[in-house]
Amino acid sequence: MNERNNKLELLGSAPIPKALMALGIPIMIGMLINALYNLVDAYFVAGLGKSQMGAISIVFPLGQVVVGLGLMFGNGAASYLSRLLGRGDKDTADKVASTALYSSILIGAIIILLSTIFLKPILVMVGATETIMPYALTYARIYVLSCIFNVFNVTMNNIVSSEGAAKTTMCALLLGAVLNIGLDPLFIYILDMGVEGAAIATAISQMVSTLVYLTYVLRKKSVFTFSIKEFSPTRQMMTEILKIGVPTLVFQLLTSLSIALINRASSNYGDSVIAGMGAVTRITSMGTLVVFGFLKGFQPIAGFSYGAKKFDRLREAIKTSIIWSTSFCLVVGLVMAVFSTQIISQFTKGDTQMILVGQKSLFANGITFILFGFYTVYSSLFLALGKGAAGFFLGACRQGVCFVPVILLLPMVWGMNGILYAQPIADVISVVITVFMALHLHRELSMAEKQVRSNSEM
Repeated sequence: MNERNNKLELLGSAPIPKALMALGIPIMIGMLINALYNLVDAYFVAGLGKSQMGAISIVFPLGQVVVGLGLMFGNGAASYLSRLLGRGDKDTADKVASTALYSSILIGAIIILLSTIFLKPILVMVGATETIMPYALTYARIYVLSCIFNVFNVTMNNIVSSEGAAKTTMCALLLGAVLNIGLDPLFIYILDMGVEGAAIATAISQMVSTLVYLTYVLRKKSVFTFSIKEFSPTRQMMTEILKIGVPTLVFQLLTSLSIALINRASSNYGDSVIAGMGAVTRITSMGTLVVFGFLKGFQPIAGFSYGAKKFDRLREAIKTSIIWSTSFCLVVGLVMAVFSTQIISQFTKGDTQMILVGQKSLFANGITFILFGFYTVYSSLFLALGKGAAGFFLGACRQGVCFVPVILLLPMVWGMNGILYAQPIADVISVVITVFMALHLHRELSMAEKQVRSNSEM
């Protein structure tokens, strides 16, 4: 019980810097390691050849679609759960947590089954060339099936984060990631299994992360109880979950769509360009996932503070999160830009076209990555506060509203450069939109705070 009270104290009364460090840093470290093993996957597979590297780049967005289902229920529930805990409604919170978990597993299993049946046409649709297809099929058959564990992990990641158990999340991510890094060279090279070995290594690592969460639940460490008896998807509950979860899913789908559109556009220029852009995607994903990980600590604090009507605390959490996340993005963005050639060169055995393409794109992405922290704080904040419509739009901006028109139109007038610079251009437009939405939100919060003060004085 003391452990549970400590979690709630972090959400509701601990100093903001301490709370953000305690909740955000462990998840951030876990996500960093998690992103790193995706990068390591690419590093080891790249040693097999550009077609193999292209294969995992092609399959990557398919896996992200499946994982998006876990995010839909997990992130949707997390926002609602934080607000319920802020109000002290534990019974409803238990039902929400159980409903979100079992719903994600059921729907995830259905999508995985359909993806497996129609795997080849899907791979053609997302840009697989004739030379890439055999490797993509081999990798995807194992990778897609193992995504059921990832769906479970992503859902639990969000639910557990909402109660402030950041160390558990870090442990799950860390253990899976370290295992994957160790198994990659074993299966790919020592056992000579190629891309199939990479997929098996990923599957095993996801299973281990699942075991961490299962242990946490079975040992009754969680604030929530997870029982099939608590599965009660009422209309009100699903509305609360889905009004945040659907925007999150759309964001994930748009991320997958953006990668698929890059792959399709790149396929006009050969496997080297597909591989180069795939490397850039995984490198930048490492930075973005770290920011998302840190803000997993910010979201429950924001949701709890808003639910408890602690506006001063909410405002301090926003300000601190912007400063910290932007500082991180500044350092990482400059590293990506300054050392772009050296970084990309690690993912090929001297393919000059791949290096040239990757260097140009990574440099531009590094410069605009400096803006990513500001954008992400507010896209997370709207969802944490339960503002589904605004959260939906802002979450869809970077990879959808702004990116899709750019990637569809710019290559037509700028050729390959249109592919290389599409994401940086979309990033700049997204930040401009964020500024206007942030100003409007702060006016709303000020009005709500005045109303609370007025009611308390009466």
